[in-house]
Amino acid sequence: MKYLLSAIALAVLATSTLQAQNFLATSTPQLPEAPVQQPFLTIENKVNLSILAGFVAADAITTQRGLNQGLHEMNPVMRPFVTRGAAGEAAGSALGYGAAVGVVYLLHRTHHYKAERITMRLMVAGEGGFVASNIVAIR
Repeated sequence: MKYLLSAIALAVLATSTLQAQNFLATSTPQLPEAPVQQPFLTIENKVNLSILAGFVAADAITTQRGLNQGLHEMNPVMRPFVTRGAAGEAAGSALGYGAAVGVVYLLHRTHHYKAERITMRLMVAGEGGFVASNIVAIR
């Protein structure tokens, strides 16, 4: 009986060892799929970037009108730019718009797509609020 059980155990062990050693594949190994990068300039981002650019331009125009009426810039970061006239205002607006797009693009490249959409919408809403505040102030 001992010999029979030993033979069965040896046969099972030999069979499993032969199957375990047959791990070499003849075809090329399959690599895992890389995550697909979504395009940055989707229709949603194009619309949001256009709206943001329009609000930045409207903010620049209303700020210059307010300065001509005797008001002053409330934002201490933009104050040195807007006091230099239209050229300074254009430079400050371009820097602000570039920074906003840069932050959104950085979130996109790091695969934070939800944070990208939220940030873009918050920037559009904030700039719209600035324009509305300027319009109320110059009336």
